[in-house]
Amino acid sequence: MTTGKTAEPVLLGVRHHGPGSARAVRAALEATAPAAVLIEGPPEADALLPLALHTDMRPPVALLAHIVDDPGRAAFWPLAEFSPEWVALRWALERGIPVRFIDLPAAHSLAMAAEEADGERDGTPDAPDVRIDPIGVLAETAGYDDPERWWEDVVEHRGAASGAAGGDALAPFAALAEAMGALREAYGDGDHGRDLVREAHMRLRLREARREFGDDVAVVCGAWHVPALARRSTVTADRRLLTGLPKAKAALTWVPWTHRRLSRRSGYGAGIASPGWYGHLFASPDRPLERWMTKVAGLLRDEDYATSSAHVIEAVRLAEGLATVRGRPLAGLTEAEDAIRAVMGDGSDAPSALIHDRLVVGDVLGEVPEDAPAVPLQRDLARSQRALRLKPEARERELELDLRKETDAARSRLLHRLALLGIPWGEPARSRGSTGTFRETWQLRWEPELSVRVAEAGIWGTTVLSAATAKAASQAVDAATLAEVTALAERCLLAELPDALPVVMRALSDRAALDADVGQLARALPALVRSVRYGDVRGTDGAALREVALGLAERVFVGLPPACAGLDDDGAAQMRGPLDATHQAVGLLDRLPDDTTGSAAGTGAADLRTRWAGVLRTLSARDVVPGPLRGRAARLLLDDGQLGDGEAERLMGLALSPGAAPADAAGWIEGFVGGGDGGMLLVHDERLLALVDGWLTGVPADAFTDVLPLLRRTFAAYESGVRRTLGELVRRGPAAPRRDPAGGAVDAAAPGFGPGLDRDRAAAVLPTLRLLLGIDQDGDPPPHPTPRPETDLTGARR
Repeated sequence: MTTGKTAEPVLLGVRHHGPGSARAVRAALEATAPAAVLIEGPPEADALLPLALHTDMRPPVALLAHIVDDPGRAAFWPLAEFSPEWVALRWALERGIPVRFIDLPAAHSLAMAAEEADGERDGTPDAPDVRIDPIGVLAETAGYDDPERWWEDVVEHRGAASGAAGGDALAPFAALAEAMGALREAYGDGDHGRDLVREAHMRLRLREARREFGDDVAVVCGAWHVPALARRSTVTADRRLLTGLPKAKAALTWVPWTHRRLSRRSGYGAGIASPGWYGHLFASPDRPLERWMTKVAGLLRDEDYATSSAHVIEAVRLAEGLATVRGRPLAGLTEAEDAIRAVMGDGSDAPSALIHDRLVVGDVLGEVPEDAPAVPLQRDLARSQRALRLKPEARERELELDLRKETDAARSRLLHRLALLGIPWGEPARSRGSTGTFRETWQLRWEPELSVRVAEAGIWGTTVLSAATAKAASQAVDAATLAEVTALAERCLLAELPDALPVVMRALSDRAALDADVGQLARALPALVRSVRYGDVRGTDGAALREVALGLAERVFVGLPPACAGLDDDGAAQMRGPLDATHQAVGLLDRLPDDTTGSAAGTGAADLRTRWAGVLRTLSARDVVPGPLRGRAARLLLDDGQLGDGEAERLMGLALSPGAAPADAAGWIEGFVGGGDGGMLLVHDERLLALVDGWLTGVPADAFTDVLPLLRRTFAAYESGVRRTLGELVRRGPAAPRRDPAGGAVDAAAPGFGPGLDRDRAAAVLPTLRLLLGIDQDGDPPPHPTPRPETDLTGARR
């Protein structure tokens, strides 16, 4: 095959996303100057091709095709700057040469994929996919264990050098076509079943182009398809293969793509492991290794690694030496990585991992012009992103929001609305700074697949607000449990969906009125109370939600004591969660300002904590309530300061009395001092510890083995230091009689927490404390509060 005009179409077999193939395609097109260019891709996208010349179009980008009635059925055809198809497309458009896609239409390929997926869900999958990798077979034949390294040596390095030297521009394609022809003879279609149909369609489109433009046509396609396109076949045979194909209405557009997604198999069925490296090779035809090492050094310096120009020089020399030893024409990525690890990383893999993530793969995100077709929801989202200065980025970044600022509040609403629509551009994260309710932290990363999610969400509305409102209302109607509705109410407040909230409130009232399960009511209460709290923080009206929350709390107060009676061990364990949830919710609801929701709500919540304390007292005193729940109720009362001096000791004494069953008493202990903080209670209140110790020593031998697992589970939750302290206290025995404080006056202690204040012991530290705080004997600060260097903490002169 020679350069210049040919009597047959020029078949340029390429590897998708290969910079060497891209340069070779450009050289071949320059040499042959075809009258038309045909490219492997969906023909429905022909109308979108002129956008490739738009000034706002920046690869990597992808053609997105989806079924109109089912946007979730979608496929991508990604194109990078170094993709041969992109180079051919731009070359033809810049010269006004007709360019067309000739692959199987997306209307057929999407419908076929949908049928295959449905068949797998029905339990009738097709034959297992054992597709061969042509590049892998050729690399193995050549004695390479790495297909990527073989391709670099044969195409990316030598192919570019020969083209630059003025050799035959079509020779590399002829050699590759010959190799693929041998593979097709040996493997047939290689179990690429759908390829036979695709190739039949490409042959038909090629015939049409030859009738229109003559034989002076260039075809850019995957090298695997070249032998099939060169093979003689009748029109009748090709049309027979296309008869009866399923079809669906498809819509296509351009969407941004990322280098990270190019590293996965998608679209063409091809993926590359190092898109950032390939992009560098394409953009740096001269001295690529030196430029790469310089780029690596810049990255490492930005990350505070000590990297100098001497490191760059030495790394380049080492990489070139490794290439010579290994018999490679030029140093490739493997040699570069080995040299970087040895010279710049001192043998550590830490810099290599950073370089691989940021440079070898990369976080490049393409851009698509506004003129590209898009669903209305996508256009509204793009407008919101520009207005809020939230540019989509491929690299993950943390976004801190202060909800007291209007812009940040609007950003929060957008992210919450997208999350409700199933478009997880941002994920909530724990803030490393303030934990106030006016702070939010998000982890943002834009993935190309989110474009499909946007298309799917387009069925709910044309704007983000209307779509989120419609979906929230639909979810409220379809919700099966009260907890789902309360969680939805919280999300509606976070997303500020005022039109959806009335629907959610009606569903909430209906579910709350019909739900008789106290456990479900108690589990739903915290989310509802958080919704009221968020409404207050965000300046939204939470009066209706607070009324529902108060009504729900009343029902829990009434129904909880009978619901806890007569439960077995499993039932008691399941009811402990609702008990704690209600206690937390009451605390939050009681602390909300009354004036935020009107006087009626404030009046209803005025004695909320008092009434809840009455419920807990009832639970702690009823013998029919299981021990773990009675103990937990007593502990909640103690933590809230609702137990007088000695009352906790009295309750424990009753629970651990000789008349109580050992298993029930052990359960009471678990409820009262279980959890991570229960050990500190025993450490600071030796009276309670003495009761537990006395009960444990009196447990009969035949019952001890029954209660031991429960006690082990209780005390194993304590930190090792707490367990060690408790052991020392038990070994030491009962505490000595306490001394009365100075003056004979006994100070009252906190309920349940040991004896009163010992003023004599406290007075001993006052002189040192005054020195540390810089105050004099009368409590006033000295004229010069700065500590004098000539004295130490005891006042002695140095």
